[in-house]
Amino acid sequence: MNYRHSFHAGNFADVVKHALLLWLLDRRRARGPVTVIDTHAGAGLYDLSGDAARSKEAEAGIARLMQADARPPLIEALAAQVRALNPDGGARFYPGSPRLAIDRLGPDDAWLGFEMHPPVLDLLRDALAAFPAAQARGGDGYDQAVEAARAAPGALVLIDPPFERPDDYLRAAETAAAIAREDAGASVAVWTPLKDLETFDGFLRRLAAGGARDVLVAEARLRPLTDPMKMNGCAVVILNPPPGADAAATEICGWVAAHLGGPAARAEVWRP
Repeated sequence: MNYRHSFHAGNFADVVKHALLLWLLDRRRARGPVTVIDTHAGAGLYDLSGDAARSKEAEAGIARLMQADARPPLIEALAAQVRALNPDGGARFYPGSPRLAIDRLGPDDAWLGFEMHPPVLDLLRDALAAFPAAQARGGDGYDQAVEAARAAPGALVLIDPPFERPDDYLRAAETAAAIAREDAGASVAVWTPLKDLETFDGFLRRLAAGGARDVLVAEARLRPLTDPMKMNGCAVVILNPPPGADAAATEICGWVAAHLGGPAARAEVWRP
């Protein structure tokens, strides 16, 4: 299953991933200056009247979120970021993880992202042109992220591949484990689709084999994991999670399951 950022922008999985990213970034910034590293940055900013309009996933994701009443604080934080990009209302423009992070950074913070596809890299650089603290590089984000994290102790790293290559699960696990193993002060968040339990369990086993010890799994399941051809849910796996991560993930995943899922939807927050 290919997971193109532009096609799925603003869907329920983005809500989970981005609400958690904002919380992780706020918690990390409370400790001092931070470098955010994004291995698969995408275009940075999305017009939901484009590719995403064909999938209609944003209609069941961010559009419903923006119309919801009584949003809890960590969901409201994402809604506020979307409102800032849409001053006339609605949710036509949606921030990818680069814009979400950069809009939260202080003067001593930095953002570094990687994108393999040249046309998307051009869009990313355009989206970040007004932000001198942001740097977008071409090439393989897995390899470059490990070196970048070594040069920025205590980094916040997001690994969010499109899962269009057969080794994405393996390389995501190896990269995350290597960064967290070398630097206990770094937090690494890995987003994955949930299609079937066997694939996800294999990913968690690879993390453990790579030496990851302090791990939190945050799942939002919209339907039972019975059809491996569908994205039945999503997970954000956090290595070296900061204090409070369990409660934050429960708030976010619980809201998404209750408000964006079907009758069988549920949230699971646990530690392997």
